[in-house]
Amino acid sequence: MEAILFDMDGLMIDTERLYFEAERELADRFQRELQEKTLWKMMGRNPLTAMQIFIDDLELSISAKDLLGIRDEIMERKLRTDMVTMPGLFEIINEFHSKLKLAIVTGAPQKFLDITLENLKIETYFDAFQTSDEIQNGKPNPEIYLKAIRKLKTLPQNCVVLEDSSNGARAGKNAGCYTIAIPSEYTQNQDFSFVDYIAKDLSEAKEHIQNLIISQ
Repeated sequence: MEAILFDMDGLMIDTERLYFEAERELADRFQRELQEKTLWKMMGRNPLTAMQIFIDDLELSISAKDLLGIRDEIMERKLRTDMVTMPGLFEIINEFHSKLKLAIVTGAPQKFLDITLENLKIETYFDAFQTSDEIQNGKPNPEIYLKAIRKLKTLPQNCVVLEDSSNGARAGKNAGCYTIAIPSEYTQNQDFSFVDYIAKDLSEAKEHIQNLIISQ
C-alpha cells in the first residue's frame, strides 16, 4: 500500500448539492423544467459529456462548451461562498499524509480544484493532482486514475481509490486499484456491488485502510 487517491466532488466536499442547484438555475435561465433523472445521468461524467446530456434532455440549441461556461460561472460563485467538507476529511488526511502518497483525482476543472485547495488550505498534504482538463475519456474510463498513478510513480495495485459515485468507483476498479465507495445521500442508490469495500464515511474508510496496512 503506497497511495490513496481521493475523488473530490461529493467525496471531499459536498458539491453534489451545489451542482444540482447550479443546474436547476441553468435550466431556469433557459425556461426549461429539469427532471431528477437528468441530474442522475449527469453525475460522475466528465463536464462536456454532462452538459451534452443536459442539452439533449432539455432540447436546447447551444453547444456543450458554451453551456459549460455558463454552468461553471454559477458553480464558481457557489464554491467560493458555500463550500462544506464531508465528515472525516481532515481526519483521514492528517492520518495518512506523512505515511502514504496522497492525490486528488477529480472530474472537475482545474479552477474548481484551485478554489477548493485555497478554501481548505490542504494543498501541501497532497503529492499529486489530476483534473479533467487533460482527460479525453471521463469516468468510468480509468484514464484519469492511470494518469494520477503515473504522477505518483507507483502501480495501480498499490493504490486505494476513494469514490462516492458508481461511475467514479468503476474508474478506480478499471484502473486496477483497491476501491472503497463512500456513497453520499445523492449516490446511495447507485450500484456499488463491484467495489472492494463500502464505508459510511471517510472516518470508517480511514479505519479500513489502517487495517489493510496492518494486514500487509
